[in-house]
Amino acid sequence: MSSLEVISKDNQKIAVKLSGIPLQYANALRRVCLNGVPVFAIDTVDIIENSSVLPDEGLAHRLGLIPLTTDLSRFNEPSKCECQSETGCSNCRVMLVLDSGDSDVTRTVLSNELSSEDDSIKPTSDKIPIVQLAPGQRIKIECYARLGRGTEHAKWNSATISTLTDTEKEDVKVLTVESTGALKPEQIIISGVDEVSNRIGQFKEMIDQVEE
Repeated sequence: MSSLEVISKDNQKIAVKLSGIPLQYANALRRVCLNGVPVFAIDTVDIIENSSVLPDEGLAHRLGLIPLTTDLSRFNEPSKCECQSETGCSNCRVMLVLDSGDSDVTRTVLSNELSSEDDSIKPTSDKIPIVQLAPGQRIKIECYARLGRGTEHAKWNSATISTLTDTEKEDVKVLTVESTGALKPEQIIISGVDEVSNRIGQFKEMIDQVEE
């Protein structure tokens, strides 16, 4: 009989015992938990002003790699949103803005200066460095975040670690998942199970169509 049992859990990491689950399904769940569960990340950056030493491309890259808290119940993936718009809508994208202002001292701009139009989508930490500014330098930007999957780009990975280890029993394995902070670890597991189930269902439909 197949079963899934939580062994340990905290805010960042969860370990789950998988019993009676074939290796291919357990490994599929491991991979999906790493890069198949959608999370938010900054995808488009409009740079209004950038007099820092970091080029526009470097600044946009750093912003894209900042993990963002994610609410899967309220937002759609762009490909599944009713708007079907390249620019997106309030159901599939969130705007974040940052204006460092002028300073007469050298300072580091941190992620807590990113202001989001939605409180549920914001950096997972306030202390992520973005760029260092010398006196007189300034950055002013508008960013747009959307849901994506790590299979498209690593910035959308839902987990930093997703491992499957054997136990003394042949049909029992332990799945350990460590979240980036975008989702709670248990949310990654639950969404991962749903995703694997959906993919298996889609594959079965494809097979049925071929047989017809």
